[in-house]
Amino acid sequence: MLFLLKLLYRVKVKNENGNEMNPRSRWEIILDILRVISEEEREDEGAVKKTRVMQKAYLDWRNFQRHFNFLLKQGFVRGSNEPEEGKGYYLTEKGRDLMKQLREVEDILR
Repeated sequence: MLFLLKLLYRVKVKNENGNEMNPRSRWEIILDILRVISEEEREDEGAVKKTRVMQKAYLDWRNFQRHFNFLLKQGFVRGSNEPEEGKGYYLTEKGRDLMKQLREVEDILR
């Protein structure tokens, strides 16, 4: 739980129209990234490209890279090993567990 509380700082983001959205905390950004990967995996039935995740999570490249690299390093996301799919990413079981826990935090805080 301490791990989840460390994710509670806020980051400003803009939507596709360039309008500033309400700032999201780190845990909200991470949850958005995990949700996008999970949803895109189901729709495409394959690995998800970084650019697609970044766009659907409404993040600029710098913020996306920082959060995505954290998820990779901690083993919540893994890269595809299939050469025909190109470089894509999947959620690991650990990533699915984190998404579930962050959804519970979201339910409590909202």
